[in-house]
Amino acid sequence: ATEKTRMIDAASRVPLEPLDPLEPLEPLNEIGPEMPAPPASASRTSGAAARPARADEEGPDAAIAPIILGTSTAPAAPARAPAAPPPSAPTMDRDFIARNQIVERYISGRLPIKGATEFERFCREHPELLDELGLPERVNAGLRLLEAAGKPEPWQEEPRKFWEKPVVPLSLGAGVIALAIALGLVWSGSSEKSQRISQLEARIAEQPLEPATRTREIRLLPSFKGGSNTPAVVIGGGETQLADLKIDLSKSRYRSFRITIDRIDQGRVAILHNLQKDSNGHVRVALNSSALGPGNYQFSIEGLTWKGEPVPEAWVTIGVVR
Repeated sequence: ATEKTRMIDAASRVPLEPLDPLEPLEPLNEIGPEMPAPPASASRTSGAAARPARADEEGPDAAIAPIILGTSTAPAAPARAPAAPPPSAPTMDRDFIARNQIVERYISGRLPIKGATEFERFCREHPELLDELGLPERVNAGLRLLEAAGKPEPWQEEPRKFWEKPVVPLSLGAGVIALAIALGLVWSGSSEKSQRISQLEARIAEQPLEPATRTREIRLLPSFKGGSNTPAVVIGGGETQLADLKIDLSKSRYRSFRITIDRIDQGRVAILHNLQKDSNGHVRVALNSSALGPGNYQFSIEGLTWKGEPVPEAWVTIGVVR
């Protein structure tokens, strides 16, 4: 300690030479003589030395700000420096596809639209790449997994509900067509029946007589024992007839007769008074076959006494058809 003190005292007694005065600085707006550029090593050294000093002046946060904000403290490039060319787009090839897992991203749907379009174009131009990448094997493996899990294939249609099957609309259409045809037939038949009923009603109301086309002479032998529902003869049929009935009453002792015509099981049709028999013993009655409706008609023949009192004498039945 004593030696250090002596050295400090000796140094303090040494006289100091005065410093030379500083030369004045040139103004900034005047262009001075060109100065040689400092060496690169010197500039880097000075830059490195200046940065710590600035970091020390601004504080510790200034040093990590470029890292957080993503900015750079490097000096800006001169305005006249040419711009750097844009980076070229990567070329789609086998190495690029394998390195970036393009196939996996395409299958999983995570590949962007532009990338998927480019990949499809490349596969269209180079179909052999699919075999090199083993895509068929991957697809087959996926299908085997779907089959093992009981899932349908992606291209298989989902099972339709019963009303969505084509059989149901076809059946409904056929049923509607059949129903329409049946309704048409029923309507047509109903219309025809209505017309027929109207015609029959009009005919009944008018009771028209058809003209007789021929005359038919019929000789009848009545029963003197009692009436019968079985017709002895049938008139009418295909054509209208004028039936000339000759009832043989030659065995009767009466000369005058009264004939009552009844439609069996329905009602009385007519009563003919004071019919005389001719020289052959016949009582004649002529009828138009269209004047009587179809059915059986019973003729009840009564003899008239001199007082005009009727006495039951004979019976005969005829049939009428249309």
